[in-house]
Amino acid sequence: MTAQLTIGEFSVMSQLSKKALRHYHELGLLEPAHVDAFNGYRLYDTSQLRTAQIIRRFRALGVSVPDIRAIMATDDVDRRNQIIGAHLRRMEEQLSETREAVGALRELLEPGGRPVDVEFRSVSATRVWAITETVAIPAFGDWYREAMREIRSALSAGHGTTSGPPGGLYAPELFGDEIGEATVFIPSSATSGATGRVRVVEIPPAELAVAVHHGSHADVDRTYGALGGYVAERLLGVEGPIRENYLVTGDGPFAEQSTEICWPIFRTATR
Repeated sequence: MTAQLTIGEFSVMSQLSKKALRHYHELGLLEPAHVDAFNGYRLYDTSQLRTAQIIRRFRALGVSVPDIRAIMATDDVDRRNQIIGAHLRRMEEQLSETREAVGALRELLEPGGRPVDVEFRSVSATRVWAITETVAIPAFGDWYREAMREIRSALSAGHGTTSGPPGGLYAPELFGDEIGEATVFIPSSATSGATGRVRVVEIPPAELAVAVHHGSHADVDRTYGALGGYVAERLLGVEGPIRENYLVTGDGPFAEQSTEICWPIFRTATR
C-alpha cells in the first residue's frame, strides 16, 4: 500500500530539496504522482522514494541530468551499464588529473625548481602528412584526437609508412589568445594518397632548443616555463610556432609517453 506525500514531506524523506524536486519535475526526470489542477500543489507517492534515492546518488557522483534521464528511461541493462561506465571512466580521468596537479603543486612548493636538460638541434626540412586549422583551446583535445585519427587513417589507406614520431606546430596565439593556428602531423616520405583534411606538406628547417617533458600534459607548463626561461636568459629566441614531438618508448602497458618541446632559436655557433 502506498501513500501520497506533499512536496515538503517527500523532500524530508528523499533528502532532496523542494527546489531540486521542482527542477527535476520541469526536466521530466522525477514527475509528481499528482499535480492539483486548482492550486498546482505537487503530490508524490511513497513508491517514488526509491527513484528519488537513485537520482540523489547519481547526482552525488556528478552524473549529468541528461545521462540520469537516459539511465532511468531504458530497461536495457547493457545500455545503462554503458552510460554509467562512461561516467566512471571520466571520473577516473579527473581523479588522475587531480593527483597529477596535487603532485605538481607539492613540487612547486618545495625549494628550488625542476632542472631542465636542454638539447640544441638543427632540424632539416621534413615532409609530413598534416592537418592545419584554427582551433580554440576548449575544443583542442577533441580536435587533436580526431585529426590524428584522420591522418593515421589516410596513411593506412594510402599504404604510407611513417618516418618519425607524430607531432604538432602551435602558433603563440593559441596559448596567448586561446585561439590560433595548430598543425598536427605524422612524418612520412609518401607523396600521394592524402584525403579529406589531410595534406602532404613540408615543415621548413629550424634551429631548436629542445627539452623533454615526461608524463601527461597536466603539468606541461613546468617544462614550457623551464625551457622558455632558459631560452630567454641564455639564447636568442625567434618568432615562430612551438613544435612538439610525441614520443613513445616501450611496448604494450609498459609504454612510456614523453613530449619533446622544441623552442625556435637563432644560433651563430655550435654548442
